[in-house]
Amino acid sequence: MVQATLFYSAAALLLASSAQALESVTNWGGANPSNLKLDVYVPRNKAANPALILALHPCGGSGQQYSQQADYSQAAEQKGFIVAYPSATNDSNCWDVSSARALKHEGGGDPTTLNNMVKYLVGKYNVDKTKVFATGSSSGCMMTNVLSATYPDRRRRRLPHRLPGNSPSSSDRTCANGKINKTGAEWAKIVRAMYPGYSGAYPRMMTFHGTADNLVFPANLNEQLKEWSTLLNVQFTTNSTNDPSGGYTKMVYGDGSKLIGYLAQNVGHTVPVHKDLDLKWFGI
Repeated sequence: MVQATLFYSAAALLLASSAQALESVTNWGGANPSNLKLDVYVPRNKAANPALILALHPCGGSGQQYSQQADYSQAAEQKGFIVAYPSATNDSNCWDVSSARALKHEGGGDPTTLNNMVKYLVGKYNVDKTKVFATGSSSGCMMTNVLSATYPDRRRRRLPHRLPGNSPSSSDRTCANGKINKTGAEWAKIVRAMYPGYSGAYPRMMTFHGTADNLVFPANLNEQLKEWSTLLNVQFTTNSTNDPSGGYTKMVYGDGSKLIGYLAQNVGHTVPVHKDLDLKWFGI
């Protein structure tokens, strides 16, 4: 028993020592009016043309904290991709997903600054431009949706956007409480207005929501799926229960290559990160 304990402890230490430290980036070009910060995980075994994941923390968090919560480091070392962990510093460290400048392509808000970060990293590390992705939890999930609307020509993943504030204390609870219901066409019109000159395809979307979420009510998942199924021109196909694990229901749209939703029974506001599903969805 003692030998086994020592063995597993040594294995844990070896795994920890194999991970790189986050690199702080202070100048990625472009304006940064809301004082966002950026930390990056660059694996020792970086691919020649790596994929890039933009991982967005929840309210009250930071990029460094989210690097521990999401923890893509081991997979990054194995597969050679880069992970960017930005940090919001305003409104309880929540991403700006509500201001006029945030909900507009090149509007000068957080999405523009995040896009500037991505452009910098693509150039610096010779990132494969067809393999740029985003994911996030809570506020980071909402920002991923906003990025998908304002910068749809960059691939993204993972709640409708219209919140008058960004944090639980400053937002209008009408939306969060699931009291705003629109048709898919009405949601799609709002999204297209964020980037009026764009005529290309919108990015693939995989999204999770817990049935016990009492901060952003589960009804918002249905609104989100109406929105993106319209934008991606796919219809609901089937449900798959206990997928990927007990208590989860997988909602498939079309052939499942463009839009998938997951409803997690008895799970609260922050659904655990499913790294294997993420990487499979990204094709990494």
